[in-house]
Amino acid sequence: MNTAGLPKVELHVHLEGSIRPETLLQLAKRHSVALPADDLAGLREWYKFRDFKHFVEIYVTLSSCVRDAADIELVTREFLQGQAEQNVLHTEATFTMWTLHKQNGTSLDDQLKAVNRAREEANTSMNLVLDIVREESVENGLIMAEFAIANHGNGICALGLTGVEVETEPKKHEAAFRKAKDAGLPITCHAGETGGADVIWGCLRDLGADRIGHGIRCLEDPALVKELRDRQIHLEVCPSSNVALGLVPSIQEHPIVEMLNQGLNVSINSDDPPMFSTSLTQELDRCSETFGFNQDVLFTLTQNAARAAFLPETEKRALGEKIRVGYAELSAAT
Repeated sequence: MNTAGLPKVELHVHLEGSIRPETLLQLAKRHSVALPADDLAGLREWYKFRDFKHFVEIYVTLSSCVRDAADIELVTREFLQGQAEQNVLHTEATFTMWTLHKQNGTSLDDQLKAVNRAREEANTSMNLVLDIVREESVENGLIMAEFAIANHGNGICALGLTGVEVETEPKKHEAAFRKAKDAGLPITCHAGETGGADVIWGCLRDLGADRIGHGIRCLEDPALVKELRDRQIHLEVCPSSNVALGLVPSIQEHPIVEMLNQGLNVSINSDDPPMFSTSLTQELDRCSETFGFNQDVLFTLTQNAARAAFLPETEKRALGEKIRVGYAELSAAT
């Protein structure tokens, strides 16, 4: 089915990873950053990932093209335009502010102000998940947690954990996440993507995770599946990303159906859309075509995302009602 007009919610998408290819070329030229390709066809070839580490290398190069507040505002504005065009009512986008601060010296305050300027002009809602990269020092992680706490409600809705799962245990950043949790800031962690069930357990036990990014490898541990199901911990699933990075052999073999059959609380997301030749609309179309998800299933997945959003309860209820009305109107029209 064509999902273009359906109301949507996206919880797992990276702001830097959503830079339009043509904008990336423009920024690289502006800042004299040498890319392996200087045209759109070359970028698509460059984006053919060998493995997760290769993806990280590309992501770091891409981030290095964003140098100042003006760049951040441009990237955010274009991203939000794209979300609005897809009828995405609300987005929670991960943003790695510390990397840009470290690479280019742009202050955290200036970065957030740039994002907020774009948010104020947008025809859709967005908040940021400010992340700590696993490989960063404990001290830098604490700086990010403190900044996120200070700006909770000022465009920032949560603290996240990203980076290479298999090389750093979640417990390394326990102090930062416990500080955020104690201050009332929600937590979401990338886990169960390249790492196994033990990484998800670590995020739940040591970091107090409220949501899990990806989480597809939870199925390796029946006890973990029960824990996630009983607590209804939301899993932000990104099918095309998993396939593109070689974590799942094909979209047909993606475990999302088994996750749903197990009673897990999941949503569909795009992760880094241009890098995986996708969008949230295309993800929903792909899953609908591959797994036979009808409008009722897509409605449930979207409402799952709305209920798991890090929004005040009144805003969550209003978002859920907008989704209900939007689906009803489309059903009536067909």
